Amino acid sequence: MISRLSTFLRHGGYLFVGSIFLLPLWWALSSSLKPLAEVFHDTSPFHARALLPVPFDLQAYAEIFRKGFGQAIWNSFLVAFLSVTAGLAVNGCAGFAFAVLSFPGKNVLFALTVLTFLVPSEAIAVPLYTVVRNLGWLDTYAALIVPGLANGITIFLFRQFFAQIPRELAEAARVDGASWMTILWRIYVPLCKPVIISAGLLIFLFQWESFLWPLIATRSESMRVVQVALAGFEQQHQTLWNEVFAGSVISSAIPLLILLPLQRYYIQGVVGASIKG
Repeated sequence: MISRLSTFLRHGGYLFVGSIFLLPLWWALSSSLKPLAEVFHDTSPFHARALLPVPFDLQAYAEIFRKGFGQAIWNSFLVAFLSVTAGLAVNGCAGFAFAVLSFPGKNVLFALTVLTFLVPSEAIAVPLYTVVRNLGWLDTYAALIVPGLANGITIFLFRQFFAQIPRELAEAARVDGASWMTILWRIYVPLCKPVIISAGLLIFLFQWESFLWPLIATRSESMRVVQVALAGFEQQHQTLWNEVFAGSVISSAIPLLILLPLQRYYIQGVVGASIKG
């Protein structure tokens, strides 16, 4: 009896804590399905009706797509997809070099690489803008993709994971005449599925959630990404809260639909890379 009561109280506590995190999200979803005038109607004082989409209205969703939010979703998805594809190749090769190859200054260079993800993006925004402008990349996909390809966190993940693979495998392949790229592709890559998924998700989320750099690097509405488009729903004299919530729901649902099915591999990759320091 005591054991059942303990289990009931424990699960009740889980539900209570979970509801604290879920209620704001549910309120945002509910508010996105209301007219603008009804969003804050039952919040002061708070009433349970605030959590219900009454009156039900899809106008906010129709309006944000009329304003080009669909193009912003496409831009973000394209930038994130290309960044993941190219970023895995760049960071994977870098992690392989740090883990397997021997060259002068390797440890110092790896330390500097790891330190790069401690530098806030705001600190390098101005010099990065100057470089991109001189290359003629402003308001292009190249400006959104190339600066984010090399990532200190993902290089670190790959290096730590590759360092756990017995080096004897690479040495035996070298004796048989295999090139380093062949060793990477035939031996190391098939063994690192979890870290590939983890690194890919990190790059995807980094690009999907990016706001400051796309705001600086792009000018035309056709090049806006999701986070910049969301900021556009705040007008000079009024914030269109139902449209903000509608855009937020969509922009949050897309990465969740990708992350949830892959979370097991994501955890395996991060834990596996952290075992060996």
